[in-house]
Amino acid sequence: MDEPALQLVTDVGAQILRQSRPNKDFLVKSLRKAASALSQIEQSSVLEAARQVEAAKKVQDALKPLRETIVKHSLARHKDRDVRLLVSICASEIFRVMAPEPPFEDKYLPDIFKLIASMFEELADTESPYFSKRVKILETVARCKCWVVMLDSECSDLILEMFNVLFSIVREKHEKSLINDIMSILTHIIDEEASEQLLEVILRNLLKEEKGVPSASSQLAVSVLQTCCQKLEPFVRGFLTSCIMDRDAEGSALREIYHKIILKIFICTPQMLFDVIPNLTQELLTDQVDVRIKAVSLVGKIFAVPGCRAAQNYHDLFVEFLNRFSDKSVEVRVTALQCVKDFCTANPTGAELNEVLSALEGRLLDIDDRVRIQAVAAICDLAKCNLKFIPLTLISQAAERLRDKKISVRKKALQKLMEVYRSYCSMCAEGNMTIVDHFERIPCNVLMLSYDRDCKEFRSQNMELLLAEDLFPDISLLERTMHWVHMFSLFTSMHVKALDTILSQKRRLQSELRNFLALRKKEKETCSDELEKKIKASFERMSASFLDPTKAEECFYKLDQMKDNYIFNSLAQLLDEASLIKAQHARENFMKKIRDRHPHVDFLRLLSAKCIFNIFSSEHVQNILNYLSSGKFGGRHLEVSSIKLLMAIVRYWPSLLKGSEVKLCYLLERNEPYRDQLTETLAKAGSHIFVKLSDIYPILERMCLEGTRAQSKVAVSAIAAVMGSAEQYVFSELTKRLVDSLHSGKNLPTVLQSLGCLAQHSTATFEELDGEITPLLLEKTFQMNSLDDSTSGEETSGCSNSCKLRIYGLKALVKSFLPHHGSQVRRNIDHLLSLLVKMLQEGKNTDSVLSSGNDSSHIRLAAAKSVLRLSKRWDLHISPEIFHLTILTAKSLKYMGEFVKDHAREACGHQTSSVRGCSITGLPVYILVFLIHVLAHDEDFPPEKYQDEHIFCHFCSPLFHLIQALVNPENFNGDLVLIADTFSQLFSIFKGIRKAEDAVDAHKSPRLHILSDIGSAFTSSLNQGSISSSCSPGVVLLPSSIYTANTKGITRYAIEEGLVEKIIELFKNNISKVASSLAKYGRSVEHHEQPENTKSKRLRNVSHEQANSLTTRNSVTRKDTASKMSAGMKRKHAASPDVDSDLLGKEFPPIVEHGNDGFEPTMDKEQLLSSCDSVDKVTTLTEKRAKSGKTSRNGTSLKENTEAGSSVTTDSNASYRAKLRDPSRLKETCRNKEVQVLQQIKLFSIVDECSDSRIVDGFSSESNDHKVKLFRSGNVGLQ
Repeated sequence: MDEPALQLVTDVGAQILRQSRPNKDFLVKSLRKAASALSQIEQSSVLEAARQVEAAKKVQDALKPLRETIVKHSLARHKDRDVRLLVSICASEIFRVMAPEPPFEDKYLPDIFKLIASMFEELADTESPYFSKRVKILETVARCKCWVVMLDSECSDLILEMFNVLFSIVREKHEKSLINDIMSILTHIIDEEASEQLLEVILRNLLKEEKGVPSASSQLAVSVLQTCCQKLEPFVRGFLTSCIMDRDAEGSALREIYHKIILKIFICTPQMLFDVIPNLTQELLTDQVDVRIKAVSLVGKIFAVPGCRAAQNYHDLFVEFLNRFSDKSVEVRVTALQCVKDFCTANPTGAELNEVLSALEGRLLDIDDRVRIQAVAAICDLAKCNLKFIPLTLISQAAERLRDKKISVRKKALQKLMEVYRSYCSMCAEGNMTIVDHFERIPCNVLMLSYDRDCKEFRSQNMELLLAEDLFPDISLLERTMHWVHMFSLFTSMHVKALDTILSQKRRLQSELRNFLALRKKEKETCSDELEKKIKASFERMSASFLDPTKAEECFYKLDQMKDNYIFNSLAQLLDEASLIKAQHARENFMKKIRDRHPHVDFLRLLSAKCIFNIFSSEHVQNILNYLSSGKFGGRHLEVSSIKLLMAIVRYWPSLLKGSEVKLCYLLERNEPYRDQLTETLAKAGSHIFVKLSDIYPILERMCLEGTRAQSKVAVSAIAAVMGSAEQYVFSELTKRLVDSLHSGKNLPTVLQSLGCLAQHSTATFEELDGEITPLLLEKTFQMNSLDDSTSGEETSGCSNSCKLRIYGLKALVKSFLPHHGSQVRRNIDHLLSLLVKMLQEGKNTDSVLSSGNDSSHIRLAAAKSVLRLSKRWDLHISPEIFHLTILTAKSLKYMGEFVKDHAREACGHQTSSVRGCSITGLPVYILVFLIHVLAHDEDFPPEKYQDEHIFCHFCSPLFHLIQALVNPENFNGDLVLIADTFSQLFSIFKGIRKAEDAVDAHKSPRLHILSDIGSAFTSSLNQGSISSSCSPGVVLLPSSIYTANTKGITRYAIEEGLVEKIIELFKNNISKVASSLAKYGRSVEHHEQPENTKSKRLRNVSHEQANSLTTRNSVTRKDTASKMSAGMKRKHAASPDVDSDLLGKEFPPIVEHGNDGFEPTMDKEQLLSSCDSVDKVTTLTEKRAKSGKTSRNGTSLKENTEAGSSVTTDSNASYRAKLRDPSRLKETCRNKEVQVLQQIKLFSIVDECSDSRIVDGFSSESNDHKVKLFRSGNVGLQ
């Protein structure tokens, strides 16, 4: 024992004790000496009891003065910080030296402990110069177990206070030894005397967090719980069980957050809650929604604790948790779905995982959109965590929510699925995954959103940016190309249409922007009103490519007014850059320079993004060709997909093939199975790239001579595209080779195709050898006997080979009169027109060569198509008779729809020019001009005094069906702009006809007006107000051979108010009934892909069914009537008595002869001087009447409609047919009311074996007889 140290402590204590009021300096100086001396005194450790007692008594005596000094002068309550600190040090050292005996009386201990606790409070200040001394005090207290004295003194309040202080001062940056000392104090106190008060302090600190991370006090609480688990478990169980069972009881504030406490304890010491967790089942079953929500959230988090296997250990609780996925409360179901990701991550295997995924799958079809949104989000979040873990079928089902009926679900599904797809692409690029079809279907489904008309975010304007900027992460263009190829292999026609719409929109903007930049340069040189109008029109067209066209147009105007040449030069540079990498770099530089100095930087950012080739670029084309040449695709289906993708790119941007010419030629030379597609690609891009014709000509020539007709067509186009101005001789050489092949008769179909296509590309070459080609062509095709083939005599098996050869020859001749690029044809077309007349009349090609009945039908159809093609350019030379014969050929709605669809594709490229003010005469819609004229001259035009909707509906059905085909979206690849243009053109034609007169017979002019009014109203009903008739162009050109300007007022045909509405309504009702009837008997609708709800959509679909059911039932004898017409006579129409006219609608009728009719269809050539005189349009009240509402009327059955409104009666009943054959029973039939006034009936003559269609004109009550008038007659032999 250190005697000097003890003596010093005694002396210091005595000195202070002698002072009545010691000052601060004296106290500090004296206590510092005492503290230093006390630290040198060791605690007595002598083993002998006698000596130990003696030593302890000596120490007590030595320390007595200092202890009395502390008590006498109340140094524990001194206000000076330095004095208090030194007193605390001395007191803690006295406790250490005198342990285990208490150094002070019980009444003085509270002040001493409060002083020591106050020193602990300042341990949080680690920067204080006294921090080490305070740490020493804590270390001393912990080691000498001063808290035992506190427990013995019943200082429970001081213990609780020390608990709070120690939890409050602990910090992350404290040394581990300090934390251990604190931990020692806390755990020993709990081991000696645990209580609810101490537990509350622990739990309160357990939940403390700092910036979302558990605080040091929380970590200390976790350590205490883990160390004192057995001591605290009864208190924890009692507290939490009380909270669960009696939620509404008053008590500690911790009862409000007991769920958090359960979760925290379960994470650190799950065994402590073994008896508590099962009680949560009651909360899952309670009637209170808010309680179930909280319970589901808690249970989900408990099951998501890694390594605890809680779902297996608490099976009953897990079962009830699964039931909450189908809870009656939406909020509960949503909460359960929010737990899925963490649950599956913590439980990657096992039966419980499958059950949770099954429950998740079921919520994708939940009745509430909020639940479906959360289900999609849960699946996508789970997929992003581990793409290999989630079932692929679940991804596919989540992608189906892109078709959800709620916009909110579709938006969320789009956002989350795009995140999944980007994660998938990143993993593929890193080599962690291979390409999987289920993930590649995500962008396929995203493309289908462009058909969504309810949400502007899904329009093609936005989809373009999504494909360009949001579809892929930051991966190489090679990786992007591979994904596009795999994606394209999964495309259906609907996906292709959607992509085409987006690409065509992008190309239109680029084209219009180039046009604007060119106009702007001209404006600098010469400023004119015409130029300003063109610029304005260009702004309007470009703004259509933006989500907000109005705002975009304003920005274009402001941009033009700024006259900033740098901006326009940069845009021109972006338009010309085919490389995406270079374009992106140029765009970044452009945006950096204008970021701070341009007010329209956001618009320019969007415009520049739409300018560059950011969906497909030259790198994509190069990658595709490289993979094809190296054979790296590893599958035939991927090669096919890559070719389709290449053609889709080149179709819109052929210039992207620049730089890849060598690869393209190499693939052509390899005779790959996709050579035809590559040749077509070359034909489209040939004028935009640099390819030597000599390198590929042998291949193309061989295709022209020995290939198929399709191959020869694209081969000729490819030669024309690649051929330079100095290589025109190639066509002459090729023509001679083709003529030689024609002489030898080898591969005639291909040779004829090549000759026709060559004539279109090089008119001069063809005309040089026309004297040899045309006679030889006629000899080899038209003037030869029927070939000996198996199909020549069978009318049910298609046309014969000889018929096909004649049709091919006709096509070649027609093409020779329809050259490309506006070239002039110097040959006379009269001989071809004469040939067409013969083919149209009787289905034969010469006077000597006859064809079978089936061949005749095909020849007439080919001739009719040829007339329509020739009419685009040779309208002046085609007489009305030929047009009438052509229209009469269209007996099937199927063929009419196919014709419109074929020519709509061709016309799509010309639609843009028509919007700019060019003529619409080359578009399919222009056929209405001729159809209305033919209908107006039909003898069956409803009489003026019989204004019955059934008669008008039947008569106008050809007009209705044609209009439906013209506006069918399928014919325009879903392009809304082209559909809107077609509606506008229809309104233009109808308005033009209203203000025109009949040039052939002025008395028929009122009929023209009536038909145009009905047609306009029907168009409005299909349009449903989306396109206003007032937006149509101001002028329409009508052929002067059949129309003339209205120079005098013509009295309109009187129609009752609302009759037009009744006609249209009746037509729609009849079509709807036909559709339902056909569906009932199992007749499928062609091209039907998905259910359509609106009546107008059913109208478009049913025409295919009508055609299929009627084509094989109808035949019209034309031989006699056509020959009369060719001689200038009026012709009579023959109709089959078995035709169901309500299904067929109305055949395109011929002109029927009447004695008093002054109409002469044959025209002099002087009448054909001008093809298209301009006729101004006028607006009538028909459109307003069409939009005013539908007149309600009593519905009639399909059978009644057929009997009452049809010009041809389907007399399937044998007894009824027998009555009609017996003239003596006709009157009886009428008296039995089997016919009514205005009903159309068919009278059969046994003597003449022919039928007459008549209309009941009236009824005489006196004679009880019906008066009938001629409606239609024809010689039709009875079977």
